Amino acid sequence: MDITFKIYSNEEERKHIHVVKAECEAKFWLEPEMELASNYGFNNKELKKITQLVEKYGDDFKQQFAAHIGKRLDD
Repeated sequence: MDITFKIYSNEEERKHIHVVKAECEAKFWLEPEMELASNYGFNNKELKKITQLVEKYGDDFKQQFAAHIGKRLDD
């Protein structure tokens, strides 16, 4: 599966990760619990695999989110 995980610094502060593949995008909340926030285009099979990856690497994503957001110029 050729997907990319992204963190955007111009969004809400609640920890989350975007998953992008071609024209598809999903957003997962990382806290208070890891859960799907939105999905545009991924099928159920893809979402299941992505969810497994988000759960597996969730703690790493949380740390990366905190580090990335800490770099905001307006803080």
